[in-house]
Amino acid sequence: MRDLRLVIFDVDGTLVDSQAEIVAAMTAAFAAEGLVLPDRQRLLSIVGLSLDVAMLRLCPDEAPDRHPRLVQGYKDAYMDLRGADGKGELSPLYPGARAALDTLAGQDHTLLAVATGKSRRGLDKILERHGLRGMFHSEQVADNHPSKPNPSMILTALNETGTDARAAVMIGDTTFDMDMGRAAGVRTIGVSWGYHDADSLRPDLLIDQFADLLPAIDQLTGSHP
Repeated sequence: MRDLRLVIFDVDGTLVDSQAEIVAAMTAAFAAEGLVLPDRQRLLSIVGLSLDVAMLRLCPDEAPDRHPRLVQGYKDAYMDLRGADGKGELSPLYPGARAALDTLAGQDHTLLAVATGKSRRGLDKILERHGLRGMFHSEQVADNHPSKPNPSMILTALNETGTDARAAVMIGDTTFDMDMGRAAGVRTIGVSWGYHDADSLRPDLLIDQFADLLPAIDQLTGSHP
């Protein structure tokens, strides 16, 4: 039997295109505080960070007591976007994402994980909406870890799955994902369709479509069908 390998996914900007919801929730949070909304590029530049760190980066000169209010305003607005029953429209999966996940999940030597700046509640809504509950063997969220690029999420996922770092790969769209992967000692795959400029990522491999993902994982983990 082949040795187990672990494939770790970021969520926003990698599996799902959540920018519309993120910008809308940020708009509501900043409006509630009477603050000028940063431009779209700056807003998307902090995707992947834990919300407390993100708000500090977006508003470094604001009073410290404002940051927690912005965080809570964002969380409330994000949930409101889905409706009271939690079934409102969510961020769509990127083309090819579901097929790639299904293929990987069907491999007996591959375990799947997520490492996301989302809260537990936010990730649960994504998994429920897209029928992904039970897909991942390890689910690491911002509630339980320091913000990316701290390697805590990946190290915990490795520990939970009993996988060696040399047999693991981190897939993401931001420099935070790539830096987190390197800090944890795992290989990295950058995706060009996300929220950070692809030239800034410096991954072990860069892909432009989900069709290229499986060969890239095989190449980096030394596993071939």
